[in-house]
Amino acid sequence: MWTRAELKNNAKAFFKYNYWKMVLVALVMACISGGGVSVGGYSQGNTSETNGASSIGIVPSVQLTSLDVKLTTAVVVGILVGIIVVCLIVGALQWFVFNPLIVGAQRFFVVSHYRKAELGELGFAFSRSYMNIVKIMFQAQMYVFLWSLLFVIPGIIKTYEYMMIPYILAENPDIDSKEAFAMSKQMMTGNKWKAFVLQLSFLGWFLLSVFTCGILSVFWVDPYLYMTQSELYVALKEITYGGGPNPYVQVNGVN
Repeated sequence: MWTRAELKNNAKAFFKYNYWKMVLVALVMACISGGGVSVGGYSQGNTSETNGASSIGIVPSVQLTSLDVKLTTAVVVGILVGIIVVCLIVGALQWFVFNPLIVGAQRFFVVSHYRKAELGELGFAFSRSYMNIVKIMFQAQMYVFLWSLLFVIPGIIKTYEYMMIPYILAENPDIDSKEAFAMSKQMMTGNKWKAFVLQLSFLGWFLLSVFTCGILSVFWVDPYLYMTQSELYVALKEITYGGGPNPYVQVNGVN
């Protein structure tokens, strides 16, 4: 079995061993997984000029011509099309760029368990079974979204059930989607709540980072958290499937 203290101690040891590279990779992770796009608008109509009628409390009637209706319809349609285009662009970036980068970043941290990882690991997903990684990551996010439509709790449960998917893809980019989901589910069985508590244990660090305007998160908390979660993956993999040779040495062909 694993303990939070053991995972955190291991994470801190590896973190200090490859400090600056972990900070850079964690910063990339924070930008692509924690950022978002919000579209908001505020419209304010122009006030009409006062005239003799309005000054005595009489509001003149407004008649919409067919031209006004057409212009209003065109504006509404234009806004809707704009929103759809923005959503498609953001979705394409998430699916085809950010998700592969997330897999590469998680690979970097897991590789760090075995040896000193290089920044080139970030681009791993773009050169190894790219479309398979894109497909499985998209499926995982879609499943979580659909379960969240039922209620918040099922979505949270599925989030933790699929928590190991990026790590599994980092080690097995050619894996079948059904097998990837089955592996993550098996590894997280009985560990969802423990994983939640593990993440919750970093809450104090994140609250403290607020007082440093996020500087503490960049240079300590984020890489510490990501390395700890990768240690969780390694521990669960060994518990579930047993130990084995370093898969990353086999992939890179380097001893």
